[in-house]
Amino acid sequence: MTSADLILKNANQVITLAGTSDRPLKGIDTNTLNIIEGGDVAVKDGLILEVGKDLQIGSDKVIDCTGKTVMPGFVDPHTHLIFAGSRENELGMKLEGKTYLEILAAGGGIQRSMGATRKADKAQLMTEAKKRLDTMLLFGTTTVEAKSGYGLNRDHEIKILEVIQALDETHPIDLIPTFMGAHSIPPEHKGNPDGFIDLMISMLPGISEMKLAEFCDIFCEKNVFTREQSERLLRAAQEHGLGAKIHADEIENLGGSDLAAEIGAISAEHLAVTNDMQMKKMGDAGVIGVLLPGTPYALMEEHYPRARAMIENGMALALATDLNPNCWTESMQFIISLACYNLKMTPEEAVVGATINAAHAINRSRVVGSIEAGKQADIIVLDIPNYEHLPYHFGVNHVETVIKKGDIVVYDSRPVF
Repeated sequence: MTSADLILKNANQVITLAGTSDRPLKGIDTNTLNIIEGGDVAVKDGLILEVGKDLQIGSDKVIDCTGKTVMPGFVDPHTHLIFAGSRENELGMKLEGKTYLEILAAGGGIQRSMGATRKADKAQLMTEAKKRLDTMLLFGTTTVEAKSGYGLNRDHEIKILEVIQALDETHPIDLIPTFMGAHSIPPEHKGNPDGFIDLMISMLPGISEMKLAEFCDIFCEKNVFTREQSERLLRAAQEHGLGAKIHADEIENLGGSDLAAEIGAISAEHLAVTNDMQMKKMGDAGVIGVLLPGTPYALMEEHYPRARAMIENGMALALATDLNPNCWTESMQFIISLACYNLKMTPEEAVVGATINAAHAINRSRVVGSIEAGKQADIIVLDIPNYEHLPYHFGVNHVETVIKKGDIVVYDSRPVF
């Protein structure tokens, strides 16, 4: 009899998402999830060995999943993980009616986080980010994209990227680094955004050579960076082997989503005020829309991304937390609920957006995001009878067990890493 290191037995549902690694999913229906009822999953040497029913495979370690749901670990493809300090005072400003851009202009927002992050050394940033990652793992996230962007100069941006690299080497969660030095215009470049973009471009060769980032991102937004500035930076990043991402159409539509389609960006992110023509362009170009429903929730904004229109216009969608000091949540389960209740995504679409499509958005679909033989064994066991309970029963943590690269790192809802 074949032997395995670990077997998950008799799950009420195994959400496999099998056959979805080649391209991100569009036009999703229930069958896309490829559910096995009463299913088993066998793990060996950090990989998924076999998936099916009544597997005839032996193991000294068996987890009984009766009545529970087994699915791929969540992939969070948009976070600003590395920062110091907090901005809880801004909640009161939002309640008074202050907008995001007004808070930014008053020295809050990214500028405040920049100040705290510049003062922090690597050890402090490591400690604070590790705490967030620990919480994410407890809530079932096993792969995270992490952007820089609270340093806003050469030394501090490199510092942040090096912290991301160190955490990737020491924490169970896999971290995918993105250089986002163009997150805001720092005080020393006020009135000279083009000069700041020149500085960011001058950093690209070193970042590429040191392998500190896989992607480059920029905040294309009013009073931040124009479409033209965004194009200049992202095309330069592509020339240095970095994939292009873009914060687009979050508050005002400056054409960032058009740019994403034109340059072949892997993803465009936020998209709260994107129009139908732009959606169609991105759908045709294969740009993945990374939607962040926690952000308008935290900003108390009326404009949520029009997910239904995006799907109708042929876009593949992923979901992410946008974890940052303004939208401080580590829970992809909460994001799945928001996606259903506020973006009108179906539970199937939300599950796909938080797993395999999220993996596509960071170029990891061949490794994670589905439960198939040969893939990395990143698996979660949820104490719910089916995937529909994820958005339906919200505000709690459903995750009971987390398996990362074949190792049990959370068991009985407690960390064991």
